[in-house]
Amino acid sequence: MYTDYFKLAAEPFNLTPDPHFLFLTARHEEAMSHLLFGIGHRKGFICLTGEVGSGKTTLCRALLNQLGTSAQTALILNPALSPGQLLRAIVSEFGLPTGRADRFDLLKRLNEHLLAINADGGNAVLIIDEAQDLSVPALEMVRLLGNLETEQQKLLQIVLVGQPELRDTLARPSLRQLAQRITVRYHLGTLNAHETEGYLRHRLSKAGAGKDEDTTVRFDRSAVREIYRFSHGTARLINAISDKALLAGYVYQTRTINRDLVRMAAREFREAA
Repeated sequence: MYTDYFKLAAEPFNLTPDPHFLFLTARHEEAMSHLLFGIGHRKGFICLTGEVGSGKTTLCRALLNQLGTSAQTALILNPALSPGQLLRAIVSEFGLPTGRADRFDLLKRLNEHLLAINADGGNAVLIIDEAQDLSVPALEMVRLLGNLETEQQKLLQIVLVGQPELRDTLARPSLRQLAQRITVRYHLGTLNAHETEGYLRHRLSKAGAGKDEDTTVRFDRSAVREIYRFSHGTARLINAISDKALLAGYVYQTRTINRDLVRMAAREFREAA
């Protein structure tokens, strides 16, 4: 609706994890470096945690794009599964048939597939998003997958991505064998006030703002301060409130988003929550 008015090619604050809009703060760059290091050096287990809406899923999408054809990847988005269901989902994500195979056969197929990838000089990566939803038995299954290896290196690099609760779960004594194997860890924080301003500019630019100075949209400083106060630097909340603020700008036919429009958007957001 407002994209035509602001001459935008796309909605800049869509809530979907589109890597095209990824804004790399210093911490996001560090997180990506940790992920690439763990995968490239075949560390086996890598753990990325962060608050709700901090951009973990978008970062993982960008990671998949960056890996490209250098690795075969499997992505599990909903890991609230039994150990057997999880294993079947992982085998399927690697493009292998599952049929009525039991756990032994599934593990055998997966191991043979990973050995073939390794023999060709390739790497295999499993990314489990929302990993805080994994049950302890499912995490134990994940640990067993980490045992798939040759004498020289791990056959499968496993990236666990989740909210801070994942760290609490991994700290349980019953999961100490898994926790001890996670040698690469990173916790992704929220944006500060300066980064929030940069984030807004970045998203608008990616959506096509600024190409025509006469029709471009912008958030003034009072709006940026209000957005940060409301969101505390959480990217998902920044997106939600900014999207509503742009809609308010369209309704009031202004291309300068100010504090009053943001506050109006915030009220609507709270009422709808």
